[in-house]
Amino acid sequence: MNNISCELITAYIGLGSNLENPIAQINSARLAITQIEGVKELAFSSLYQSLPMGPQDQPDYVNAVMAISTSLEPLVLLRSLQSVENAQGRVRIGERWGARTLDLDILLYGNVVLDLPDLKVPHVGLAERSFVLYPLQEIAPDLLIPSKANLAELVAQCPLDGLRRLN
Repeated sequence: MNNISCELITAYIGLGSNLENPIAQINSARLAITQIEGVKELAFSSLYQSLPMGPQDQPDYVNAVMAISTSLEPLVLLRSLQSVENAQGRVRIGERWGARTLDLDILLYGNVVLDLPDLKVPHVGLAERSFVLYPLQEIAPDLLIPSKANLAELVAQCPLDGLRRLN
């Protein structure tokens, strides 16, 4: 199996950070993602501030969503995004929802539905997370979420939960 297919897929990446200058982390990750061979940026949402999931004794997050066109297969894209996380100081210590310099998630990969040990697409929490749904709606308001619903319906059912757009 090769790493690059001929077909271009539109994928959506969730970006989040709450350590070491989160806005700079997000901006740096955006640039790094565009440097991955086989990836082209299509759109980038505004930055949003959100309350942390899980332990509340950590700083608020800065989040965004990026639309890309890619020829990379899903797991190759995942590994490339993990390399970006690692390059920006991401440390995986097993704590779920803990503070981190950078978190990159494949939210959607075309209309593909995947349930692999390392990758689930659409992203498992996509339908309940305001910090994903609202930035996603900003850049793709008419999006249909495979095996879920249309994005507008999901947003209508999801309270802001302290989410606010940054200037």
